[in-house]
Amino acid sequence: MVRPLHLTPRREAGGSPSSESDADRDRDSLTLGPNWFASVMGTGIVATAGATLPLHVAGLHVFTVVVWLISLIMLVTLIVAFSVHWLRHPGVVRRYAGDVTLAQFFGAPPMALLTVGAGALLTGHSLIGERAAVNLDWVLWCAGTAMGLVTAVVVPYMLFTRLEVRHDAAFGGWLMPVVPPMVSAATGGLLISHVSSLSGRAALVYGCYAMFGISLFASFIIITLIWSRLAHFGSSGSVRVPTLWIVLGPLGQSITAAGILGANASLALTPRIANGFSFFAVAYGVPTWGFAVLWIFLATGLTIRTARHHLPFHLTWWSFTFPVGTFVTGTTRLALATQLPAFRVAAGIAYVGLLGAWAMVATLTIRGLVSGYLLRLPLSPGRGPEAKKGDLATLA
Repeated sequence: MVRPLHLTPRREAGGSPSSESDADRDRDSLTLGPNWFASVMGTGIVATAGATLPLHVAGLHVFTVVVWLISLIMLVTLIVAFSVHWLRHPGVVRRYAGDVTLAQFFGAPPMALLTVGAGALLTGHSLIGERAAVNLDWVLWCAGTAMGLVTAVVVPYMLFTRLEVRHDAAFGGWLMPVVPPMVSAATGGLLISHVSSLSGRAALVYGCYAMFGISLFASFIIITLIWSRLAHFGSSGSVRVPTLWIVLGPLGQSITAAGILGANASLALTPRIANGFSFFAVAYGVPTWGFAVLWIFLATGLTIRTARHHLPFHLTWWSFTFPVGTFVTGTTRLALATQLPAFRVAAGIAYVGLLGAWAMVATLTIRGLVSGYLLRLPLSPGRGPEAKKGDLATLA
């Protein structure tokens, strides 16, 4: 069963640490994990979703600029904090990677970079200028894409070879390392018009569709495993319930990616192929949107059911934000492609829900950060029952 993200490190029988002193364990319990970057994702998506919303709302532009600036400050702060922390304690990355739960969230940093970069292009340009926004987006997109492709390979490989999982272990967090290429596909589509050569534009389009496929098929496999786990084992405790909302991430982001790429394909490809991608955006987007709505109802029901019993606050609550934001952006793309008023209304309603979730989770996060509660993470020893038998030597 997945351990709550605020619990102290596990000790072996007798109460003594297995490989470290009490001082070292206490020091490492006050650390930051890669899951903190989910707060940047959840904040940045509020800006990008609001900037593209197919509705006119007074003051919305100023609001999105302010929120994007907050997400940028958060990103820089976390990068600096993590750099200092990992330089001082280089073994901590291995400790994180050895945790079967926390390792999945190495997908959060690249998605944070990509989200803030897209926000610079969509709304931040009015604050820092068009050229600076484009340059910033290129830097963050390249860095986020490279990191995302690495996590999409390395983290599943570790799951297959080094991390021990139980029959009921599948949870929404498994999607985190494989979703970044989909975010790259969506945000890369925004950069097509900023490539000067035709061949460069075509390479970017096809590259984005390739990353679309990487994430799409991996996500479908994992979503099937999550459905199976729910059917056979239930929600498996309150800590993992918020992560069910992560399923909306690849669904909404894939609709968004298909819509953006389909709309901009004509800038790089022949009319026949571009029209095919434009058609695909709607032919794929509408059915996927329907399944996303079904999942929203299922996740809402399971969340309410769990909250009636016990649903303590954890960083996993940020799962209520970014995935919902991708549903907003996906719905927006369908509204633009189909010109159907129902999609515009749905996007507006979903955005209101996103704002409510973001305000709640951000407030609780600030409260937990000030009190120090959220700085205590479950760093289990790298060697232990979470390492697959036969591969223990590789963790030494």
